[in-house]
Amino acid sequence: MLAQNVIFGAIALAMAAAALRVVTTKNIVHAALYLVVVLAGVAALYILLAAEFTAVVQVLVYIGAIVVLFLFGIMLTRAPIGITSDLDNNQRGLALVVSLFLFGVLGAVLNDAYGSTKLASDNVIQKSADVGNSIFQDYVIPFEVISILLLAALIGAVVIARRD
Repeated sequence: MLAQNVIFGAIALAMAAAALRVVTTKNIVHAALYLVVVLAGVAALYILLAAEFTAVVQVLVYIGAIVVLFLFGIMLTRAPIGITSDLDNNQRGLALVVSLFLFGVLGAVLNDAYGSTKLASDNVIQKSADVGNSIFQDYVIPFEVISILLLAALIGAVVIARRD
């Protein structure tokens, strides 16, 4: 149990540092690559939870498809690749206050909803068929909405790139 806690802490620390770099870096390609680190950390957490199928789907769908879509969007819109100073402004203090406020509100809501709830100690391993049935029966509408949103983003990137 101690080893799992140490591994979780290391993964969480790496994810937090990479997430911070996603929003603070001035290079947009580096931001996308830091996002890869965050998403790979999520896959590592799934492996830690013995949900290997979900970890593989995380790697294939998010790292393999979404980040590639982001990079294609960056390249198609001819976004500046190097460090650009106009991506930064002087509102870091306000952003820090708002983020701390949202963190507090989210913490209070989660504590109110799940404060005294204990997690089940038995290891329930979910089958791949159960995950598939859940996606395509219970959550089919959000699944299709996300696919349409991603298609619209790709079409928008192509339209913006073709204006020249």
